[in-house]
Amino acid sequence: QETGSITGIVSGLKHPVSGMDHVLAMISVGLWGAQLGAPAVWVLPVAFPMVMAVGGMLGLMGIALPGIEIGIAVSALVLGSMVLAHGHAHGTELPAGSSGLLYSIGFVMATGTLHGLGITMGLVNRWSRGRLAIRAAGGMVALSGVFFLLRIFV
Repeated sequence: QETGSITGIVSGLKHPVSGMDHVLAMISVGLWGAQLGAPAVWVLPVAFPMVMAVGGMLGLMGIALPGIEIGIAVSALVLGSMVLAHGHAHGTELPAGSSGLLYSIGFVMATGTLHGLGITMGLVNRWSRGRLAIRAAGGMVALSGVFFLLRIFV
C-alpha cells in the first residue's frame, strides 16, 4: 500500500509536466491571471485546479466525457472553457496500483506550481516591452493549440 501511495503522488506530480499541452495550458492560466490583475490573478489559478479536480473525479469514477484529447488541445487554444477535460484526463490516467487521492493531490500541486510560474512570467506585463512579450507568449500558446489539434486529426 505504501508503494502505491508513493507512486500515486509522484505520478500525479509528473503528469501535468509530462506533455507540452498540459504545461502550456497551466502556465497560460497564470499568465492570463497576471495580465488581468487582482482578483483574477488569484481566482483563476485557484478555480482551475478545483474544477480540474472535479474532472479528475469523473475520470476516476469511469464517467466518460467525449473527445478528451481534442478537449485538451482546444483548451490550450481557448483557455478556460475546457477545464473539466484536463481533470478528466488526469483521472483516467491514474497509474495502476496508485492511490487516486494522492495522485490527485500530486497533479493539483504540480498544476499550482505551473500556474505560479505563469504568474511570475506575467509580472513582466508591468513594463511596456513586457506587454509585447505577453502577447507573443499568448500567440505561441494559440499556435501550439492549433498544432495539438492538427496532430490529433492528421
